[in-house]
Amino acid sequence: MRVMVMVKATEASEAGTMPSTADFEAMGRFNEELAAAGIILAGEGLHPSSKGKRVVFDGSSRTEVDGPFLATNELVAGFWLWQVKDMAEAVEWVKRCPNPMPTRSEIEIRPLFEAADFGEAFTPELAEREDSLRQTLGAG
Repeated sequence: MRVMVMVKATEASEAGTMPSTADFEAMGRFNEELAAAGIILAGEGLHPSSKGKRVVFDGSSRTEVDGPFLATNELVAGFWLWQVKDMAEAVEWVKRCPNPMPTRSEIEIRPLFEAADFGEAFTPELAEREDSLRQTLGAG
């Protein structure tokens, strides 16, 4: 099972406050544990939403919106992609994570869709194209 593990933004992360050297070292050790266990597929921190953009879709219309975006607690400050056996394993790994923020913080875990989740609409031909694309991207 693949999951996206999202570090939720805080006022500090949205203000651009950078982690301390000790924070970087602790998170580096955690990432090394994930790698040694074969869990981590990818992971990165994100700049504050003030450096981001959104594109709003409404029918055939596309509208560009500049950050920053409100509702800080709904924004993502960083992420990992993990391969785990189940959600319980993902939760156990998150509980081992050093606090990613200098204050109270949250980490959200969401499963990624797999081909089988889409039922008959995801035809064998579409599955083959998806597998080919994953191989090209080195994610398969």
